[in-house]
Amino acid sequence: MHDIRAIRENPTRFDAELARRGLAPLSADILAMDEARRACITASEAAQAARNAASKEVGAAKARGDEPEFERLRALVAEKKDEIARLEDEAKTRDAALRDMLATIPNAPAADVPDGADENDNVELHKWGTPRSFDFKPLEHFELPSVAPSMDFETAAKLSGSRFVMLGGAVARLHRALAQFMLDTHVDQNGLTEMNGPVLVRPETMFGTGQLPKFGEDSYETTNGWWMIPTSEVTLTNIVSGEIVEEAALPMRYTAHSLCFRSEAGSAGRDTAGMLRQHQFEKVEMVSITHPDHSDDEQKRMLRCAEGILEALNIPYRTVTLCTGDMGFGAVRTFDIEAWLPGQNCYREISSVSSCGDFQARRMNARFRPSGGGKPEFVHTLNGSGLAVGRCLIAVLENGQEADGSVTLPDALQPYLGGKTRLLVDGRLG
Repeated sequence: MHDIRAIRENPTRFDAELARRGLAPLSADILAMDEARRACITASEAAQAARNAASKEVGAAKARGDEPEFERLRALVAEKKDEIARLEDEAKTRDAALRDMLATIPNAPAADVPDGADENDNVELHKWGTPRSFDFKPLEHFELPSVAPSMDFETAAKLSGSRFVMLGGAVARLHRALAQFMLDTHVDQNGLTEMNGPVLVRPETMFGTGQLPKFGEDSYETTNGWWMIPTSEVTLTNIVSGEIVEEAALPMRYTAHSLCFRSEAGSAGRDTAGMLRQHQFEKVEMVSITHPDHSDDEQKRMLRCAEGILEALNIPYRTVTLCTGDMGFGAVRTFDIEAWLPGQNCYREISSVSSCGDFQARRMNARFRPSGGGKPEFVHTLNGSGLAVGRCLIAVLENGQEADGSVTLPDALQPYLGGKTRLLVDGRLG
């Protein structure tokens, strides 16, 4: 959420930042709402002062026997009491309206974020690995003979509808092994603390990380008002909601493996084949809560944590900086990692690593107490996929496929697969 004081101090800069996001100027409307809210507060304070002054005079008028003045002052006290209540209610209403408006405005992009309209304007930072040359036409993951029997979309559709999958046998074990490998790497090598939190959360929790109110249609709400998380960024980041942590406790680095749920509103017709875009999926998430001075370095660190997973699995990838038109709502800067999928002959997103500055912290009221003293300050929050498990499974299957339909598996997964190195054509590990 934006700081209203910063908008008051430099509305021109605020509008320029929105323009980079493709939005029309909003500072005039926001400041008008703010001025009306502050006018109510000022009027309420003036009425309170008048009431206090009249209250002091009531006793004096009574003592000197001035009955008309006593009655006038008593009526004035009652009148001011009603006026104060009315103004306070109006101020609360205007404050809520201003907060609601600010809650729908995306974060301001960092100065080094490239301007652009959509994904075509993203800027490539670097590539790692060389896409493998095949002496046969590579298949998509769901077409592989060794995979197809254990990747059952028909049964999942019978149970739940489209965009669900039921994994079985060796493919299910491989999926599980990938999640375990990611968690172990982040905990043992990258120094993150593993967490296991709820996947059902309150609406204020979704609000804190920016999923509500603007993007409610992208998630699922239960009949009793809980929301199913679209990513464990929601639960991990909100660990510090409403808290004041000590500066010495920063950075706080978390990771979690969880089910995730997304309605995929507005994505009809996109990536309907296979398990690239599902309503239910699994992800290993990374979240950092850090000091504002360190958030840029922390984002680079998190990016390397995610890239390291792909490198260990020997999956070629490229890393891009998202342009202003392709960034998420709460981000000031986002790096996407795109894994090479030979079945599609292109790179596809497998991780987004975003810095949100103090945008989420303001929504959550998450602060830290400076070690040198002074007022509490808002923390900075960052999140990133480390990685999307299903998409990583796709990348492993497609990059390791052989001409006979079997799959050569990454060496890094052998400890999780009983030393097995291949997914055989008959669907067994060998």
